[in-house]
Amino acid sequence: MSIDFFSNYTMTINGVAADSDKRFEAINPATEEVIARVPDATRAQLDAAVAAAKAAFPAWAARPIAERQAFVGRIGEVIGAHAEQFIRLLTMEQGKARAGAEWEIGGSSIWCSEIAKQSLEVHVAEKSETRSVETRRVPLGVIGGITPWNFPVLLAIWKIAPALVAGNTMVLKPSPYTPLCTLKLGELLRDILPAGVLNIVSGGNDLGAWLTQHPDVRKISFTGSTATGRKIMESASGKIKRITLELGGNDPAIVLPDVDIEKTAKDLFWAAFQNSAQFCVAAKRLYIHADIYEDFAKALVDYAATVKVGDGLLQGTDLGPIQNKMQFEKLKELLSDAHAKGLTFLTGGAIPEGKGYFVPITIIDNPPEKSRVVVEEAFGPVLPLLKFNNIEDVIARANDTEYGLAASVWGKDVALARAVAEQIEAGTVWINEVHSFSPHITFGGHKQSGLGIENGLEGLAEYTNAQTIVTAEYAG
Repeated sequence: MSIDFFSNYTMTINGVAADSDKRFEAINPATEEVIARVPDATRAQLDAAVAAAKAAFPAWAARPIAERQAFVGRIGEVIGAHAEQFIRLLTMEQGKARAGAEWEIGGSSIWCSEIAKQSLEVHVAEKSETRSVETRRVPLGVIGGITPWNFPVLLAIWKIAPALVAGNTMVLKPSPYTPLCTLKLGELLRDILPAGVLNIVSGGNDLGAWLTQHPDVRKISFTGSTATGRKIMESASGKIKRITLELGGNDPAIVLPDVDIEKTAKDLFWAAFQNSAQFCVAAKRLYIHADIYEDFAKALVDYAATVKVGDGLLQGTDLGPIQNKMQFEKLKELLSDAHAKGLTFLTGGAIPEGKGYFVPITIIDNPPEKSRVVVEEAFGPVLPLLKFNNIEDVIARANDTEYGLAASVWGKDVALARAVAEQIEAGTVWINEVHSFSPHITFGGHKQSGLGIENGLEGLAEYTNAQTIVTAEYAG
């Protein structure tokens, strides 16, 4: 199917295009220019999308799983076939540099092909000549998906692929900051998926509330801030909706004294600053052993000087802008507080003049543990370096947060690193690597970083209910 990726953005409801008299603007964060005007769905359009998904559900759920898997695999093929257009559009609306856009679009295609291989087996608890007890997984119905602006395509696929393989239908709402790629995906899939199976609607906070509260939506799968996750949890409670919440993090990285400083500094630079640190599992607090602190900090700052921040569409750009003005203003305020508190900046800290939501790579030298730059999730390229002397102390400091999404531990003594990792209160802890994800690896947060699981068979099971069938021989 041939479409124009760079104009005429419409929603997809029941397999056809849907527009709205009310529209909102999509902004290129590198230039602050309006790049599109996007439909702002009405309440009636949201109701129509849910009704279409509800009507499509019985037939979709009744299809053999092999057919549903084939459809999801086809989604991945469609993304791959239009990869170049998606990459350019993603960079325009999200701001990330080309390498990051290639990773996201390529990953989205791979996720579809791999989730399409997954299935949930029937569990046989008891089986005899006269009685059997089996538990199978059955689909929920209509799923409401709400996706964020940092990885708008990949995190949409994290929801679409398992939801559809499990036998559900979906209404998906992308972030109003990054709706364009998702709307174009819906357009491409109109001729691929049966009508109503995947509906994509665009809009702001009101649309999210309508979707969350809708009585015919059986589950909400949300990726975003912890504050919004709390509101969704409260809203979903009225109908006892199933929820999966992948929320914020303030991820610690712990650097033990025996590391290779140059190599580990480079690895941790990207662990912290990839996607301009707009990453829920970015390393946001970097604890470095006192014995190597000065040398490690210097290596990190030296490497930062080699990285180019700019418009993601320009050749040679490594990191792009902050995606939206709201987050940009939050970061400006956070940096103002750090300056006011007299914190020491090893690099960065000054917002450049001119167009675009650009925040320089900023590294702060050993601020107090209760500083805002340590306690808060910056969600931007502001990294505090923190000194430690003993293992018990750094574990306690790493765990002293309401978040528990991910963490990493770095050291040649793998046994020691493993012992540290096992004491960290987080859903994922990497040792001597970071940000290794897979459709087959379970991912979820502890504490206020979320509820439920994405990816792996546990993630697939999140889109089902368990149904136990007990069969006994008729004794009449």
